[in-house]
Amino acid sequence: MAYQGKKLVNDPNDVVTEFIEGLVETYPGLQYLDGFPQIKVVLRADVLSATYDKVAVISGGGGGHEPAQAGFVGPGMLTAAICGDVFTSPPVDSILAGIRAVTGPKGCLLIVTNYTGDRLNFGLAAEQAKAEGYKVEMVVVGDDCALPPPRGIAGRRGLAGTILVHKVAGAAADAGLHLADVAAEAKHASEMVGTMGVALSVCTLPGQVTSDRLGPGLMELGLGIHGEPGAAVVDLQPVDVVVSHVLKQILSAETQYVPITRGSRVVLMINGLGATPVMELMIAAGKAVPQLQLEHGLAIDRVYTGSFMTSLDMAGFSISIMKADPAILARLDAPTRAPCWPVGVEVVGDRPPTKIPVPVPASNASSKKESIVSEPRKLNELGCILQVAIEAAAQEIINLTEKLNEWDSKVGDGDCGSTMYRGATTILEDIKCYPLNDAAETVNEIGASLRRVMGGTSGILYDIFCKAAYASLKQNQVISSRQWATALEASVAAVSKYGGAVAGYRTMLDALIPASEVLRERLDAGDDPLKALLLSSEAAVTGAESTKNMRALAGRSSYIAPDLLSSVPDPGAMAAATWYRAVAQAVESKFHPSKN
Repeated sequence: MAYQGKKLVNDPNDVVTEFIEGLVETYPGLQYLDGFPQIKVVLRADVLSATYDKVAVISGGGGGHEPAQAGFVGPGMLTAAICGDVFTSPPVDSILAGIRAVTGPKGCLLIVTNYTGDRLNFGLAAEQAKAEGYKVEMVVVGDDCALPPPRGIAGRRGLAGTILVHKVAGAAADAGLHLADVAAEAKHASEMVGTMGVALSVCTLPGQVTSDRLGPGLMELGLGIHGEPGAAVVDLQPVDVVVSHVLKQILSAETQYVPITRGSRVVLMINGLGATPVMELMIAAGKAVPQLQLEHGLAIDRVYTGSFMTSLDMAGFSISIMKADPAILARLDAPTRAPCWPVGVEVVGDRPPTKIPVPVPASNASSKKESIVSEPRKLNELGCILQVAIEAAAQEIINLTEKLNEWDSKVGDGDCGSTMYRGATTILEDIKCYPLNDAAETVNEIGASLRRVMGGTSGILYDIFCKAAYASLKQNQVISSRQWATALEASVAAVSKYGGAVAGYRTMLDALIPASEVLRERLDAGDDPLKALLLSSEAAVTGAESTKNMRALAGRSSYIAPDLLSSVPDPGAMAAATWYRAVAQAVESKFHPSKN
């Protein structure tokens, strides 16, 4: 079903104008020509046409592709950018105004993406400027590799690879080359690059209704950047598969979009289309590099990842591959103050390895792990009990994963179950290395496992919990039920001290505090230790359930409106109660198997 997209704009017709105003306020090295609304030109603040002694490099196109092209204006890159309305080629008068504003005696190069409107408008402006006495050359970039070789006059569309051409041309101009040489380098660069994009959603133009052609579970291959349909609509695939398809399409030997063969050195650009998180772009980059190296036999000299040429709020990305040579790399590495060109990409010397081993300090636990792995373990009674209890607790947390995520999606950030799942599965993997005959060391190792994989607040709190228990337990050669109770009290106290929560704050302590109190009370009253443990586990569950009626005073839930918390238990408390109860039931089963 189509719907009106939400936008943080004023008048939809003024979005490009207001973008330019914000851009130049943000970056003092940029200016714009005061000719709104018809003239929308961003230019370098340090360039005056009458005195500029280098070739001016000018590009432009419709709005909606930000940061392209205006975000790449600056020394070492573009001298000016001509902006049209959203997805609309800039008019001839705007292009002429930009040429006149920045072009000195050495002339200007127009870099134009291969769309009919851009070619016509920039072409007419170039002819008019020549008639006025300016030296003008024009290079058209068509790097799209999604469509078959052109049979008509339209040709391949200009996509994100154009930004690499901007950088090459801008650096060449900044080095003082003549216009013909700058144009030749730009043309050569444009012939070395190929691009293909994929989309997960359709973009929404300001003030317009969003198309619903891409439903749930679908993606588009070979998209354009103006909201037009792609070459094909397919089922959503894992990023590995998507990246593999795009790379094969760009590097296809049949179509020969780019002159890249095995053994070539290349530059890779992963470009976000406007609504793609940096996380997903980096995942794509991390998958593309080894595929290019191992499957296509290419050497990767540079990787640029970010949003360079977008399509408003489209979700998806494009991949550009440019054949590299020393001259192109020198231009890409040349300094620039264009605000949106990425910094920190140049590699000095050989590219360092992407992975190095994690330094692990020597410890008693490590040596114990090595001996346990190298020879079969013989578990004493305590070791057998701990193994059963730990495995039961971890398995119950795994079973509760979806429910924990469901609760957390209502009162937090929705990942409590996934976080606890990582901890539980890691414990099940690591348990073979735990010194189970040594209760204190085992608890300490559990904390280390959780800290390693859980991260965030929960990971560190559980590690604190285990460290406090370890400090309490290691003082005793033989561990009694009362010493376990003391260790639990120490753990609760440590979590409260460092986490800042107490009973009633709607945290995991609302399960663990009542459990600890009941365990101590029943042991002091002379109850059988197993009975005391079971009763304390019931208290943990009751305490966790009671969080439904509590106002959150700690954690992410404290930012949630109280009415949204009602009837939803705290996920952390429920997780704590679940593993605690699983431990109690596992120990009961170990001692009284006939009851289960």
